Amino acid sequence: MTSKKFGQNFLIDSTIAEKEINYCNITKDDVVLEVGPGKGILTKPLAERAHKVIAIEIDKKLVANLKKFLPKNVVLIHNDVLNVDFETIPKFNKIVSNLPYKISSPITFKFLQYDFNKAVLIYQREFAYRMIAKAGSKNYSRLSVGVYYKAMCEINETIPRTSFDPQPKVDSCIVSLSPRKNNPFFVLDEKFFFKLTRDLFNHRRKKIKNIIKKIFGFESREIPFMDERVEQLTPENIGKLSNTLLEMKFKKIL
Repeated sequence: MTSKKFGQNFLIDSTIAEKEINYCNITKDDVVLEVGPGKGILTKPLAERAHKVIAIEIDKKLVANLKKFLPKNVVLIHNDVLNVDFETIPKFNKIVSNLPYKISSPITFKFLQYDFNKAVLIYQREFAYRMIAKAGSKNYSRLSVGVYYKAMCEINETIPRTSFDPQPKVDSCIVSLSPRKNNPFFVLDEKFFFKLTRDLFNHRRKKIKNIIKKIFGFESREIPFMDERVEQLTPENIGKLSNTLLEMKFKKIL
């Protein structure tokens, strides 16, 4: 067992590991990224099927242990994945990981900025359902909007907490992410759109007009959805709001 500060719950059920790999359809043409290989339950079978595996592990004790038995087609990197520039490591086209729960949100957003073909990932159940939540539901969040805009997301199956050591307090899910070839709606500036989405959900129960006034110090009838609350806006609505605000900014109205 490793330090709790890394938030790792090791997958101990090899059947689940095989299922996860199968959902990603790994072939000898694939270079696969694995975050948090831990004790190698996913890494070894991934290496058998893929051309190459890029495994990033933060825990130096686990890295030392993994080096003893991993095959030559595994590139093992000792680092915090959140600090790794994906452009500086071998290019990968697929991602398969049992993610440390504590970095689920930042690593998911980081993945969504990278060009990959498919990811199959294990998340806590509640987090997985936030990824696919619709506007107006209790699980709807900034994450729901970002995932919907960038990828097709599917929950493949639920995994019992007994599949992990140490055993978490909740069940988990295997989730598949496939980046969209075309975004479902147009935004003028993705960076502005994602920042606005974050700012909006920091005040999810407030009306849009109050949030916009707080952020931009401005009110206008030209801005849509002013009397709606953030949690009621669809991703498309937020995209429209983002574009309107940017256009007004360009006109130096804001």
